[in-house]
Order: sequence, then structure tokens, then C-alpha cells
Amino acid sequence: MAARRTAGFAGTLAVLVLGTSALLVPPAAAHGRGGGPGPGPGHAIDAERFARQVTTRGVWKHLEAFQRVADQNDGNRAALTDGYEASAVYVERTLRRAGYTTTRDPFTFGLEVIDAASLTLGTGETFEVDQMLYAPNSAEGGVTAPGSLPGDTTGCTADSWAGVEAVGTIAVISRGVCSFAEKAVAAADAGAVGVVVYNNIEEMLFGTLGAEGVVQVPVAGMSLADGQAVVAAVTAGTPLTLDTRFHPEERESFNVLAETRAGRDDNVVMLGAHLDSVEDGAGLNDNGSGSAVLLEVAVQLGKQKKLNNTVRFAWWGAEELGLIGSTAYVDELATQEGELDRIATYLNFDMVGSPNYIIGVYDADESTYPAPVEVPEGSAQTEAVLTDWFDSTGQPWVDTEFSGRSDYEAFILNGVPASGLFTGADDIKTPEEVALFGGTPDIRHDPNYHTPADDLANVSREAIGIMAPAVAFATASLARDTSAINGVSGPGDQGHHHGPWKPGKGKGHWRGHENGTMEKAA
Repeated sequence: MAARRTAGFAGTLAVLVLGTSALLVPPAAAHGRGGGPGPGPGHAIDAERFARQVTTRGVWKHLEAFQRVADQNDGNRAALTDGYEASAVYVERTLRRAGYTTTRDPFTFGLEVIDAASLTLGTGETFEVDQMLYAPNSAEGGVTAPGSLPGDTTGCTADSWAGVEAVGTIAVISRGVCSFAEKAVAAADAGAVGVVVYNNIEEMLFGTLGAEGVVQVPVAGMSLADGQAVVAAVTAGTPLTLDTRFHPEERESFNVLAETRAGRDDNVVMLGAHLDSVEDGAGLNDNGSGSAVLLEVAVQLGKQKKLNNTVRFAWWGAEELGLIGSTAYVDELATQEGELDRIATYLNFDMVGSPNYIIGVYDADESTYPAPVEVPEGSAQTEAVLTDWFDSTGQPWVDTEFSGRSDYEAFILNGVPASGLFTGADDIKTPEEVALFGGTPDIRHDPNYHTPADDLANVSREAIGIMAPAVAFATASLARDTSAINGVSGPGDQGHHHGPWKPGKGKGHWRGHENGTMEKAA
């Protein structure tokens, strides 16, 4: 699961964890939305029976295959790697055996390749840093200068630097209180020739200045422990060298697409999960779990000879670099007259096997979270298909913010209804959530999120056993009838099914990094 960007191709890759909070929501009757699909005319697939056909055992076979792929390819399945290619080949081969025609949807995008990312003390000790987005490159070899510390540690204003000899120094500042841009501007105005912001938690800090040209000096983030060591060195008078440089390159990756042969062309139900991992690990929960569930749903749906609506599946590429594959796909569809109008709704499945899981549903009706994006009409009804299933089976669930921080973003920005499922990333599990779902309080929903330990042992069979039937039920329900979402009911004219939309060569517009996820601004 990603959002925008992280550090680049500089050896060891560090990642920023951005969680999706989930407030407690009562289960069962308290959440009966209504509005889900009713009985549809024509060839009506039995959604409850189909839900039983998508089993944990079937999903697990795909997860084991993704683990083998990672084991054979440097421990990961990241975009632009042999591991991603092998993951795609496995998905394609499995789909073809199930009767599908698969399509690779290529896209190109600009990538920032890191040339240098270090802070070196005069003693020779070197620390890893991450160049902030929109920060200028340092000179080749870096900038060497004494260090300086603001009077109040956070360095947000001119007052923070009052009485501090900052001219010609590299400012070392703690995260907190204000944005990274404000810190950088205050330090540069005080005369600093470089800025380093260290985190206030034990992780690498990946940040953004928000726009080009904020300052004309290099700015980087670093971890808390390393930052504290640098502060001690500055206090002792040790000089620093800050070297942060990148160069742009154009790269190409691809999505994998397939759709059912049966179903009306003018009413397509679309489901997606990103196939790539981060470079730090196999990504078996993030997002082998969503990819494997989607694949097993497709395999079982391929046995259905008659459907009212076409179902299209997508395994997205380069999500961890910034939602690049899904964005390129939707952008290209938007240039083709009527193609987006054919999509009745989109469902996204990104992390559905977290070991300390919640059962989360994207809060499209904003019953718990006001959405930070405009919610397309029909999204609440899409959410209701999922929540009504959980309610009917007595399964507790919680809302998760409809934030657009996964591959559904491009769809909702283009007015396509959406919802999805999520079992949690780096948010801390509350005692209330433990009461609903079991697990351990006061640790993350996925303690191994974006780490080498996100392997097969990190995926919860119990969570998969809850989520896989829910995905299957929603798929079959919407393949049967989407009238609650878009007013379209029935099989329509199925005499002219032309197969999957044939993509051209999309041009991604994200500025990605080799392992990109979103930076925080403060």
C-alpha cells in the first residue's frame, strides 16, 4: 500500500508508513445500509453460493506462489524487477488456465534515481538520509560545513534561530510543530547552507517541501536515532557533509488485465489489487493478499458461463512508486470516449491479510469519516454490498477513511464509484478493536508493514478466510445487478461482447522513486 513516494535507488530502501485509521463501528444490525443489489433478471449468479467457492485454501496456493517468486528474485516482487515480472507471469498463466485472455497494459513514467543520500560526520561516520521531494540537489560531493541547532529544537520561525550562529552551517532540526517547508525556510533565512530534519519516531523520515523553489539549499530527512547522534556531534563541534543528489530516468512497467467473456459490455464491474511489493520484502500482505484473493475470485468466476455484467480484473503495477499503474490506466481510459462510462463501479483490495487485523470497509458514505476527497455518486451503494454481507454473516467491521490513498484514487477523481476492503497497516490496534476482532492491543495492525518480514508467515489465514468470501460475494452480486449503484439492471444485449478493452501505451504522470510511497509534509 502506497500513496506518493519515498527514497530512491540507493541500496537499502527505507519507507514511510502511512496508516489508515479505523474508528470503532458497531457490528451487525447497526450497520445495515440497505441499497445493495437485489435479485437481477437474466442469468442470476447465486452470490452466497459463489462466496463459498472462494476458499482460504485456494487463495493460499497463490500466496505460496508469490512467496516462491520472491525467494527466487532477491526477496521481493517490486516494480521494475524480475520478481514483478515473475509475479505477473504467474497471474497470467493462472488466468489463462481458467479461460481468460490476459492483456498487459504498459505505461511509462519518470523515475528519480538516487545518486547520493548521506550525511557524513568529520569523523568519517556516515548516516543514511532521504532527499525531500522538491529539494534541490547538493553539489557533487555534497556540501561540507559546521552544524547548527535551533534554540527550540524544532526550528519553525526566525525566533528559533535568534542568537544562533547559523550562517554557513548545516542546520539539524527535529520534526514537529510545523511543516518541513517552514523549517527549511527559517533555517535558510538564518543563513544555513543545508538542512537536515530528523524524525520524532524510530523510522526514516521521508518528507516533502510541497512545491518547487521553496528553498535553494539541500534538505533531507533522517531517523530519530541517527538525528540524535548528529545533534551530539554538532554539539561537539564536528563538521558535517550533506550529499543528496538524484537524476531522472524514464522507465516502463505494466498492469495485468483480464475480464469475463460473459456479461454486457456497457456495464462493467471492475476490481483491482496492486501486484508489486516494496523492495524491502516479498510483500505477501502488501499486497500479495489482495492480489491472491482477486486471482482466486477470477479463477472461480471463470467457471460461470452466464453473467449479467462483465467483470474486469486488474493487477496494478508500480503502486508502491506512487499509484502509477492505476493512474496511467484511468488517464488513458478517460481519453477514450465512453470507456469510463462503461465502468459501473470499482472495488479495491489492498492489504486484506494483516496479522493483527481489523475488518475495514472504505467509508464511502462518510458515516464515520468525512472524506478528504469528493465521493462519486454510487460509492455508498458499493460500500453497502460489502457491509451488508458482513452484517448478514454476523461479522463485525469498522469504517476506514475514504481517502484515495490506494489504487482507487484515479477512479474516484474521474467520477467512478468505488469502495474496498482493508485489514490495516501501521495504525495501532485499540482495545475496542481487539474486542471485535481479537488480536493484540497497542501494536500495529501489520507490525511487518513494508519490511523484509512481510512474508507468508505475516499473512493471517483468519483474515483471508473473512475477506475472500466478502470479495467473492460482492463480485457475484455486482455481476448480477448494479441497479442500486447506477440504475442498470438485467443482462442487456450480450450479442456483441468485444472482450477486454485494448490499452495503448499510457504515460504515467507521477514523479516516482524506486520504492515510492507518500511523504508527510510535517
